[in-house]
Amino acid sequence: MARPRQDSEFQEKIIEIKRVTRVVAGGKRMRFRVLVAVGDGKGRVGIGLGKASEVPDAVVKAIQKAKKNLVKVPMAGTTIPHTVEGKLNTSRILLKPAVRGTGLIAGRTVRMILELAGYHDIISKAQGSTNATNLAYATINALKNLRTPDEVAKLRGKDVKELLER
Repeated sequence: MARPRQDSEFQEKIIEIKRVTRVVAGGKRMRFRVLVAVGDGKGRVGIGLGKASEVPDAVVKAIQKAKKNLVKVPMAGTTIPHTVEGKLNTSRILLKPAVRGTGLIAGRTVRMILELAGYHDIISKAQGSTNATNLAYATINALKNLRTPDEVAKLRGKDVKELLER
């Protein structure tokens, strides 16, 4: 039941497709689980997990869920404003800002999400479990924890200029 594709402002990337089974009295029932990331390249990114008996249907469901779960992330040029860590279960991801021209130094799953968010220069380190699903959600958690310089200044009760002088 795949619908015709429409051009949208979002890019979509399939992170993972897995065949899963359920054992029933008559044998095994095969289904597919798809993890998809969507982003506009301008600071919005989301991931979604879709399951169905056919791959195209699972992809459509995953894209719909990813668009519902979009996260707005702050950008400092082509990188992130500060170092941040994200966790999910035993997966941990450390994201560090990098100078212009460094590129995205990240594994496959993390790289896809960061590219879709619009970042070009980040250094990352995955620790613990590198399960693609957990790592994707850990990356989104890390991006949710990012703060803009204005927010940091407000929390500290200072001016943005005072923070940037150091």
